Amino acid sequence: MVPSRSPVEWPGLGGADERRFGLLIIGDVGIEVRASLPDVRFTELDSDRLSYAPARAMVAGTAVNLARCATRYFRRVGVLGKVGDDDFTPVIRGELRRIGVEDHLRVEAGGANGVAVMLRDRPCGGGPGARLLVVRDDPPGRRLAEPEVRAASAGIAGADVLATDGYALLSPVSRAALHAAARTARDAGTRVAFDLVPHDIDARLPAGAVLPMLALADLVVSEAPTLARLLGRPAPFSGRQVRGLLPELDRAVPGRPLWLLRFGATSLERVLAYRRDELLLEYPTGYGEGVERAGFGDRLTVCELYWWLSGS
Repeated sequence: MVPSRSPVEWPGLGGADERRFGLLIIGDVGIEVRASLPDVRFTELDSDRLSYAPARAMVAGTAVNLARCATRYFRRVGVLGKVGDDDFTPVIRGELRRIGVEDHLRVEAGGANGVAVMLRDRPCGGGPGARLLVVRDDPPGRRLAEPEVRAASAGIAGADVLATDGYALLSPVSRAALHAAARTARDAGTRVAFDLVPHDIDARLPAGAVLPMLALADLVVSEAPTLARLLGRPAPFSGRQVRGLLPELDRAVPGRPLWLLRFGATSLERVLAYRRDELLLEYPTGYGEGVERAGFGDRLTVCELYWWLSGS
């Protein structure tokens, strides 16, 4: 069962009064450079340009971003991922120690760490501006292998929930590792949560490469349009249209995972919580004009995970 109040009402997006549960996260770990262009739109650029604007470099990646938020809710947080072996590696490990996250990293000898560049242009019409995300095309996380996951089986078994995401599905090697991690978790009684990203995964992989992972999950977080496109259905935007997608989920995915389906103008404003034959809850996330989008999805996800575990 899930609590009757929405996660935004309790425990809330600011953190939990009592940190509980153990969370192990499998995902990308690397270095990210973030910058914004307050004075120009991408469509206005027709020549080289120098802009002085807010910019910073940080340890990031799907696993680290989620872990940072999770430390405000969970008693114990760990990250399992594959990193390179260069000057950034001690920086990455030092940042995990600084934020109080257990290091289950696997190191690729002689390999370079993954690097991403996120650039956002000038807001237009009250929106946040367009985001351009450039990611190294062959990060070490795509080579996280099944034996490396099995070597971390004690950490998986010791967690209350294993949180995973769809970037690992993009490589056959890390896809097999992700499936092995999920099966290890299920055998140990650890719940499995899966975040269906990237949001254009339907354009990158066939449904047959994604649906088996959904079948291994106890909870799936997804933007409703992503899931609809993956199933070959029109992208829904309203609550009524999202409800129309539910029978398709039941036909495509066996079992009774808890679906947290995000929808709205930017697919982040509202969530429909559903389990087979049981519409549980619809709630607003609190996202809207004036709310910083960067990191909001991670804050919402860890809040929902804590809320979900607390309802058992």
